[in-house]
Amino acid sequence: MNKPLRRVSVFCLALILALMGRATWIQGAKASDFKEDPHNPRVAIGKYAARLGNILVDGKPVTGSAATSATLKYKRTYKDGPLYAPITGFSSQIFGSNQLESLYGDLLDGSDSRLQSPADALTRTRAKGGDVATTIDSEVQRAGYRALGDKKGAAVALDPATGRILGMVSTPSYDPGKFAGSSAADQKAWQKLSDDTDNPEVNRALRQPLPPGSTFKLVVAAAALENGLYASVDEPTDSPDPYTLPHTRTTLTNENASAPCKNADIRTALQYSCNTVFAKMAVDLGKDKVKAQAEKFGFNDSKVDTPVRAAKSVYPGDMDEAQTALSGIGQFNDQATPLQMAMVASAIANGGELKTPQLVDKLTDGGGNTVQENGPKAYGKAMSAHTAAQLRSAMQTVVDKGTGSHAKIDGLTVGGKTGTAQHGVDNSGTPYAWFVSYAEDGKGRQVAVAVMVEDGHAARNEVSGNGLAAPIARAMMQAALS
Repeated sequence: MNKPLRRVSVFCLALILALMGRATWIQGAKASDFKEDPHNPRVAIGKYAARLGNILVDGKPVTGSAATSATLKYKRTYKDGPLYAPITGFSSQIFGSNQLESLYGDLLDGSDSRLQSPADALTRTRAKGGDVATTIDSEVQRAGYRALGDKKGAAVALDPATGRILGMVSTPSYDPGKFAGSSAADQKAWQKLSDDTDNPEVNRALRQPLPPGSTFKLVVAAAALENGLYASVDEPTDSPDPYTLPHTRTTLTNENASAPCKNADIRTALQYSCNTVFAKMAVDLGKDKVKAQAEKFGFNDSKVDTPVRAAKSVYPGDMDEAQTALSGIGQFNDQATPLQMAMVASAIANGGELKTPQLVDKLTDGGGNTVQENGPKAYGKAMSAHTAAQLRSAMQTVVDKGTGSHAKIDGLTVGGKTGTAQHGVDNSGTPYAWFVSYAEDGKGRQVAVAVMVEDGHAARNEVSGNGLAAPIARAMMQAALS
């Protein structure tokens, strides 16, 4: 072979090898990237080529699929969409998906490898979509949704013994079925949702941390008992009234000027929600001990997965003593989600043992066979059983004789803590109303609930944890234990 022909042959061989290498790279290393690229129309065509599996509440589907005449043969439908949107999330042919619809998208559309039979794998046939069974109790969910009504807020109910999320409500809500398809009407509905200044698409129960106000006093009380600052909730504290914040001229007072807060014991201080007692207590403990206790409840954990990830609840570490005092009453830079405060109540109700919150009970294939089952999982020991018993007793006093009277339920033992958190510069905004509680029926059944109401339409003097939030908690507790 002459030299020029040999060069041409070598060049052509190099091109063939390069082409083969490129094809191998695309089909191998980059295949999953192309498969998961939302801009690849084949992804949506494959996903909506058949009916999706369902998300279940009480074993019954709250989702479905409807046939269309478009290229995407089926679109997602929702039963009681606004009621269950904080749990399901949405699945849209145009705008993608979120929450359970996204996390379990492969299972729901049948592309999860766990659903494939050997024959499916060999022929590359997509299996029938599986189902996601949630831990939600429909009666608890409906009770919370009805009680919140047109208020802006959120509520979470937990089973303290297992961590199962029995109810998770966020209002205002939205109907994910209105933009599940690809029509002009779906696009208009999405735009309307995006333009809503109340942000109904935000799951306030998991994703909106706010100052917890006086409900955080439960954390400070736990720290005081656990660290031996006080031996009992009935031991008098060293608490002046009013209390001057350390190294300042700022005087802290109590909402109720006639409340017996001077040197009050923890039970009385919780009953009357004495700011002076818990601000001084936080300073006496020091920020590090309060922070350590808060973190046992889940604060500062950025990976609280239900499996939908919750926003991090924050107890700050870089504070002077005056700031530590304010943090002790749930102000300064404290931030907590309703889920986080439900975890606090849950640990107290469960003898100090905190379970990881769980929203999903099990996953099944298209034939109803279990693919994955989620049992109770320990988060950690938040406090001793003795401390938990002391706090339960004090929380019962709050409901029986104190600021949480609107949570009383005949036939049940109920404990709670109210909170009214400052909002805006110099507390210029309408405060947030909180209520954290637990109930037990004397037969071994318990429930823990946290409610936050962010109601900008209420008159400022009408905002209180007892007035706005406690009735919502009562409704959910009653539904859970009825």
